[in-house]
Amino acid sequence: MKTIVVGMSGGVDSSVTALLLKEQGYNVIGLFMKNWEEKDDLGRCTSTQDYEDVARVCDALDIPYYAVNFSKEYYERVFEYFLKSYREGRTPNPDVLCNREIKFGPFIEHAKMLGAEKIATGHYAKVTENNGLYYLQKCADSTKDQTYFLNQLNQTQLSFVLFPLANLKKTQVRKIAAEHNLITANKKDSTGICFIGERNFRNFLSHYLPAQKGEIRSTTGKLLGYHSGLMYYTIGQHKGLGIGGQKGEKEGAWFVVKKDLTTNTLVVAQGDEKDLYSLGLTTAGFNWIPIPPKETSFECFAKFRYRQPDQKVTVKQEKNGVTLTFATPQKAITQGQYAVLYDKAGNCLGGGEIDNIIK
Repeated sequence: MKTIVVGMSGGVDSSVTALLLKEQGYNVIGLFMKNWEEKDDLGRCTSTQDYEDVARVCDALDIPYYAVNFSKEYYERVFEYFLKSYREGRTPNPDVLCNREIKFGPFIEHAKMLGAEKIATGHYAKVTENNGLYYLQKCADSTKDQTYFLNQLNQTQLSFVLFPLANLKKTQVRKIAAEHNLITANKKDSTGICFIGERNFRNFLSHYLPAQKGEIRSTTGKLLGYHSGLMYYTIGQHKGLGIGGQKGEKEGAWFVVKKDLTTNTLVVAQGDEKDLYSLGLTTAGFNWIPIPPKETSFECFAKFRYRQPDQKVTVKQEKNGVTLTFATPQKAITQGQYAVLYDKAGNCLGGGEIDNIIK
């Protein structure tokens, strides 16, 4: 009987993943990862309730379960890069790094020590194999597809994972959980960055990065006010700028168009959003799935943020990444996020961190 170690988060998706594999006759073991030590603003360890839910689900399924603490690895491999990116004026995506560096890194090694021949997670994605190469594909539920967050996985990692929810919709997953009386059936999905939870983002970040106040200026150079730290703002942001109506300026909301680190200036515009649009981008490196294409230039589709509709692009392979040219100008492309490529069949071709933006 093949042993599968399931990454259990305390949510409905991983619960049903374990259930389905047990029904298929596998020897299933639940493994809960603790990736963050800090308590929330109310003094609660936010992982405690999740682990209790994992224990209840595994008891109901009559499968063994364990917990492993990867907080040190998470801090070194994910959180320190997260802070570094903010210092550089970027907006990082720690979920992508967590998948590559933790969930499909130390987690796999620990699972092997438990006798795992494969691991499984509750991600909404699909893996297929053809002639020894592993392909990452979109799942059946287009509203939940998580291939965007898995774009950095390599062939070794993809060869060792199962995604049992690949052909299910979220409504079906919740129905299955309810039919088997799993306590996670109606549990709310977690959102946002895992180590921040429900806390105020600015308050959290200020504990790790000292905020440096600076000027807010219009694209014409007019001083409009003062910001509380460039790291707190993202390209395209409308709310929370604190500059309101300006004397002598037209009516309409202001929005962020640039963060100038050299002068510590937040540059904003009003009305016409033309300054938010770009014609292309370059990435810092690129992870190809399964292997780099033979063509150095080709057309395909891309996403620049989770749940964005596919956008047509022209790809040019470069020595240190790729250059993408957009078929139509794209709004609020953000350095530090990921450009993820797809073909028309729904195969994820890989992804790379957005480095420079072509205006």
